Amino acid sequence: MTTKSQKARTPRQVTVERVQTGLRIEKRLLKVVKALADSLDMTPGDLVEGVLLHALEGRAPFSTPTLARAAQLREVFGLDLRAADAHHLTERPAAARARS
Repeated sequence: MTTKSQKARTPRQVTVERVQTGLRIEKRLLKVVKALADSLDMTPGDLVEGVLLHALEGRAPFSTPTLARAAQLREVFGLDLRAADAHHLTERPAAARARS
């Protein structure tokens, strides 16, 4: 029988190739990501990579304290979007964006 501590993977250094991308993201969501990354002493890109890697394995990416911090930041930046909204977002027309 294998114990839980024996099953845990030892963190390893992995060399990767990163690319610059033209990802577009909702403005308030980006503000929350940047602030949360800063509070975790990491870059927004590192945070997004971690979230995606966890999601691709069906794992939750954040601890309870990090979720609490994220909730505070959502409030600060007025982010009322939820996961259920993900496939229903539409973008304001360019003319309306230019006026704001």
